[in-house]
Amino acid sequence: MAAPRCPPRPAWRPRARYPQDGRPAPSDPPAPKMAGQAGCAPRPTWRPPPARPRPRRGVTSRTGGGSGGGERMEAGERRPAVAATLRALNGALGRPAAPWVKETGARHLRHRDFLAPWAALRAAFGGGQVPADVMARVTSLSGPEVLPLGECQETSAGLAVQVQRPEAFQRLLGARPAPAPASASPPMSVVLHCPGLRGPGAALAPRHLRPVLLADHLAEVLTAQGASVCLVPAPGDEASWEVLRRLRVAWPGGCPGPADAIPALKRALVQSPYATAGEWGPGAAALPEGVLAKVDLKSFVERQRLEGYDPNLDVLLVTEEKLRCLAELQQAVLQCVAGGQGSCCHVVHVVSCEEEFQQQQMDLLWRILDPGAHTALQKHLVCGPVKVAKPSSPVGTDQYFQLRKRQMYEASVMKYGELAQDEAWTEVIDVLTAAAIRFEMLSTAHRSQIVLDLEDSSISTKGTKSGAFVMYNCARLATLFDTYQRAVERGTYPPLPPPSELNFSCLREEGEWLLLFNYLLPFPEVLQQAAQLPLPSKGIRITASTETEPFPHLFDQMFARLQLLAAVRDMFHSALATLHLPPLSQI
Repeated sequence: MAAPRCPPRPAWRPRARYPQDGRPAPSDPPAPKMAGQAGCAPRPTWRPPPARPRPRRGVTSRTGGGSGGGERMEAGERRPAVAATLRALNGALGRPAAPWVKETGARHLRHRDFLAPWAALRAAFGGGQVPADVMARVTSLSGPEVLPLGECQETSAGLAVQVQRPEAFQRLLGARPAPAPASASPPMSVVLHCPGLRGPGAALAPRHLRPVLLADHLAEVLTAQGASVCLVPAPGDEASWEVLRRLRVAWPGGCPGPADAIPALKRALVQSPYATAGEWGPGAAALPEGVLAKVDLKSFVERQRLEGYDPNLDVLLVTEEKLRCLAELQQAVLQCVAGGQGSCCHVVHVVSCEEEFQQQQMDLLWRILDPGAHTALQKHLVCGPVKVAKPSSPVGTDQYFQLRKRQMYEASVMKYGELAQDEAWTEVIDVLTAAAIRFEMLSTAHRSQIVLDLEDSSISTKGTKSGAFVMYNCARLATLFDTYQRAVERGTYPPLPPPSELNFSCLREEGEWLLLFNYLLPFPEVLQQAAQLPLPSKGIRITASTETEPFPHLFDQMFARLQLLAAVRDMFHSALATLHLPPLSQI
């Protein structure tokens, strides 16, 4: 029988998508400028050019190193990807080694996009002499997920290949990609467990908040990849709920387990060879009040030959509260399996380093009392410490939020002047504050230490790792498209043509290629990698790895740039959705 479902997520869950064309601005801003506009000459009104056939620009995949062109890519073609291109390049060499790498630096990308260094080639081919037929195979690579490649050339650094850029722009921006093929394996079922939420709300410190924000983000990424995800436990009190609400964390309510769950665990405890009974059962021993039994965890680890556990684990005193925690986890597993299509469920304990030892104890107790497949698949995602610089007293999460909110407000006043005290501005400041805290907690590798500087001058809205920086740029993109749409309505610009008719050969600047090649192209793979937790790995620890001018002769370049920026805007929105942050359309 299907397990009872949890209550729906709270009504305050932020919307995943906002209108992408921007909200109306309070004033009519000037039309976006194109690089190269001179002075303040009167802006001409756009008039249609003399009638002439408009070429249907675009290119298709080609075999060999030709320039390609003529036919547009069919809608629904699969999207090129970095990993697929690297696999094709390495396969063309016909060697087990995988020497090809993707370049990222602007200096190298002026001359090459992929490189096979000579050191790796000498190891694969005696003396580094690459046969001519191998070079030909590299040049002739093609496929729906392989970037259109030009000639393979020998350089001082190794074999170099440059992507056919207009064709790459066309294939990535010029048509809607086909849906990803369904996976042959059933969707993954994952329980993400944050034990730090069980504490009282007043004691919810930033070190507890970091695992919660990480688990919330992972849940969204995993769900987007088709996984069935359950988050536990429910926060212990209203104060904790309020903190999560302010940070736009979509955490579900509690799931009471079956009435017989705890009695069943008690029976398993009595029957376990690793347990010594306390206040009940035959052979009861004198144990502290409230302790049901003591369990020899060390003997269990040694007999089961388990790896990765703390060597100091010894005896655990079992209370009814600990059994209640296990019953909640059991219920989450049942719910997660019922929501997926498989019978296997992975359990990931997302904990602070201070909680790791206690959670290893609970991990082993669960294995002893419930020897199922899900307990054998437990993994621990451990977050590094969160320190507060120069604390005069312990800092709670609510105090942390209020301080960052005040700093964000003051930074916004410095940038925009005195802000209106209305509901719209309050919502904007709250979103900026949540973004600032999420980026502050998640932009550092989860294993590393975070030091929070809570001085008045510490908040930043300019750094690229700042949540405010990302939100401001989202708003700038929304304003740009809103401004363009208004100019279209006034007759200054023509409407944006369909993507398949755009001339992407107008995108010649290095910055445009860097934007596509280093960010838009790999972004879907970044999300997939974030969702691929190394669950089957040995041991118990795992790790989790964003201007135009109204002259007709510049319209082709403007249209191509707008399409590029539309893709950037969509990437921003997709990334922010994994953090439950709405993309602001105006600041």
